[in-house]
Amino acid sequence: MPRLSFGAWVEDAVDWLQSNLTWIFDAIKTVLGGMYDGVNAVLGGGEPLLLAGIFAVIAFWLRGVIPAVLTFAGFALIDSLALWDEAMATLSLVVVAAVITIVIAVPTGIWAARNNRVSAALRPVLDVMQTMPAFVYLIPGVMFFGVGVTPGVIATIVFAMPPGVRMTELGIRQVDGELVEAAEAFGTTPKHTLTRVQLPLALPTIMAGINQVIMLALSMVVIGGMAGAGGLGEKVYAAITQLQVGLAAESGIAVVILAMYLDRMTGALNERVSPLGRRAAAKVAAGARRLKFTHYKPGTAVAMTGVVVLALVAGGLNIAGSGDSKAEEAGSANVGQGQKINMGYIPWDEGIASTFLWKEILEQRGYETGITQLDAGPLYSGVARGDIDFQTDSWLPTTHKDYWDKYSGQLDDLGSWYGPTSLELTVPSYVEGIDSLEDLKGQGKKFDGKIIGIEASAGMMGTLNKKVLKEYGLEGEYEVVSSSTSSMLAELNASIKKKEPVVVTLWSPHWAYGKHDLKKLKDPKGAWGKGEEVHTVAHKGFAKKAPAVAKWLKDFELSEKQLTSLENEIQNAGQGQEQDGVRTWLEKNPGLVDKLAPVPGGAGGSQQGKDAGKTVDMGYFPWDEAIASTYLWQNMLEDRGYKTTVKQLDPGPLYTGLAQGQLDVQFDSWLPTTHKDYWDRYKENLTDLGSWYGPTSLELSVPSYVKGIDSLEDLKGQGKKFNGKIIGIESSAGMMGTLNKKVLKEYGLEGEYEVVSSSTSSMLAELNRSIKKKEPVVVTLWSPHWAYGKHDLKKLKDPKGAWGKGEQIHTVAKKDFAKDFPELTGWLKDFELSEAQLASLEVEIQKGGAGKEKESARRWMDANPDVVAKLAPVGG
Repeated sequence: MPRLSFGAWVEDAVDWLQSNLTWIFDAIKTVLGGMYDGVNAVLGGGEPLLLAGIFAVIAFWLRGVIPAVLTFAGFALIDSLALWDEAMATLSLVVVAAVITIVIAVPTGIWAARNNRVSAALRPVLDVMQTMPAFVYLIPGVMFFGVGVTPGVIATIVFAMPPGVRMTELGIRQVDGELVEAAEAFGTTPKHTLTRVQLPLALPTIMAGINQVIMLALSMVVIGGMAGAGGLGEKVYAAITQLQVGLAAESGIAVVILAMYLDRMTGALNERVSPLGRRAAAKVAAGARRLKFTHYKPGTAVAMTGVVVLALVAGGLNIAGSGDSKAEEAGSANVGQGQKINMGYIPWDEGIASTFLWKEILEQRGYETGITQLDAGPLYSGVARGDIDFQTDSWLPTTHKDYWDKYSGQLDDLGSWYGPTSLELTVPSYVEGIDSLEDLKGQGKKFDGKIIGIEASAGMMGTLNKKVLKEYGLEGEYEVVSSSTSSMLAELNASIKKKEPVVVTLWSPHWAYGKHDLKKLKDPKGAWGKGEEVHTVAHKGFAKKAPAVAKWLKDFELSEKQLTSLENEIQNAGQGQEQDGVRTWLEKNPGLVDKLAPVPGGAGGSQQGKDAGKTVDMGYFPWDEAIASTYLWQNMLEDRGYKTTVKQLDPGPLYTGLAQGQLDVQFDSWLPTTHKDYWDRYKENLTDLGSWYGPTSLELSVPSYVKGIDSLEDLKGQGKKFNGKIIGIESSAGMMGTLNKKVLKEYGLEGEYEVVSSSTSSMLAELNRSIKKKEPVVVTLWSPHWAYGKHDLKKLKDPKGAWGKGEQIHTVAKKDFAKDFPELTGWLKDFELSEAQLASLEVEIQKGGAGKEKESARRWMDANPDVVAKLAPVGG
């Protein structure tokens, strides 16, 4: 049989829907989200015990005294387990989903009962809805609506719909046909026959169907939690994935209490709304001889009065309490000013640790945070859609390659904060003779022919199956068992307790290496490949939404020691107390918040240096990077309490002044070539404090809109496009000699192009004029240069290396500088700027104009609030 590409057709259909009907999905998401938020605001906004009292009054009205007492006790238990907010979120989701389902299911069931063709057409549809694995509904839900409440509601509606339709149809069809005929014989219209005969008699069956709808909706809470629906489902899901038995038991009890309450209340509601039910209840009450008070049920008016009174009290307390909410301290630390940042995480230890760390940091900085645990697929989808702002646990380039390839166009990589990681197979240390992957061959029986793996979708599982087993000849001898991370750890733990051999997939960093005595199996053939980096990934546009947070995340780093100690502190804090563990860890690491999330004028920006009061004499020659770096350091040193002077000089007098001790430091020594003569002449009286930028480069550049010109080789034969001219700078400049004598000759451009000698300012003016007119132009440039920050330019590649190797830009000081300025010497030795940082600083100085260099550098520092703390750290 030929392969039927049904799955591919479905993928194509989904892609088409995503591309063409987004507005419909957005509208549905807005409506459902609004309904949920409204219900949750009511259920979750009041005092828990007062709301428990309201639920108890409803139970008293429907079932009597004892159920009311048990109801209050059950909801009080949920509150004591600190799961009230989650329980109310779950109840809100169930209420919204159940109401929508019932509104659709009951009319549909009535239609099917009165029309055999409709019934026949609906039956296979309901069969599919009822038997399709519920997890499947989450996939289109997440793809169309993103992560959150909406996919959970949609999946719940689809899953819970069939019993509502079937039981409604069944109830109406079971009404005695003779009664229907009698009604019609007396001239009753079809509408009145339905409302006055069929529906009242079918109501018990319909109510049973509604009861099943609600129970099935509640059964979806865990699956909804996998899509970020929150509530108890997220707690249960977290407990499952993290092997937290206590949290699972507590969350499970809360779900059971909700289920029992909803089941009993909807079952009893039939007695209140159905004539047959009221008659049966009255008969039971009349026959009761002992403990009659236990059968007492208040009238509807009395119960309603009790509910209203309790609701008013709860609302009044809520309003009164809203004025007493903790006010965040204002000032420099309140960067966020209440802006909401949503984070997601995969339940891997480093993901949990880094996410709750940033939750705490952001809240200290005045942001409001939301946090959602998800599997990798929904998480990447949620970030790509913008439902989640960022996540900190992207293992690249291997483990999460498939997700990155799929969503990279909608994501921004904010950089690596930990690495390199490693993937490995691991055995307990008591398994002797197995130290390398090579040792596994022929030992399959010892491990029952199994390697215990994690989620089948994980990139390391693909590498294991496709490469590692093959490389070491283990195919056929071992079966890789796909499970989940928690299941793999459970199997490892069980085997260690029994001292049984077991081989599992693991990775570093992982807390299991701290808990158990394990051996990482060596990989002499390098089948696992190189270690990965753990990246922070955000949605496109996040840097514009929260520029300060994006900047902090780009600079975020943790060492292995820091990450391990953080994970251990979270483990010690216990389940559900991750943020408490983070706070304890931060107390043991003072100053770390200011380092990871520096703010202007905060701990990073206004502290005095150890040598505050000393005067630093700086010199520079008028090259852009020299101007930028000099005025940057002038601002930073003054922030640290130093005094400064700044002088502009040509290179000769500048180097002479440094050598004679008349100047202290300058930041623009191009070595080993450009300033070789000066260095060779004065080096005995100078101190090289190291490179802060490099390598530099000389190049020809064109605007990015010039298509087809990406390399110096592409210029050949294209002279007419550029009017046969390359716009150069001063003829005395060294790069002009290299261009004329070597570059043109190497690429066969002599005769086709004329190098126009001018000045740097004239070259930049011609570049600017051409860009405004969108005309082709090729100019001499070099890196670093502010033009790359101002314009969208292409550096033409130099595959033949005609320009030569790049240089490094060094900080050079007088001979005794380290003795006179020991603190500043340490700062300058560690001084570095990236190309992007330097370009943006130079652009800011260009905008400010001549004479405003210091003020312009200050504006750049304000836009990069961590720069002082990072480049000139004090204290700690």
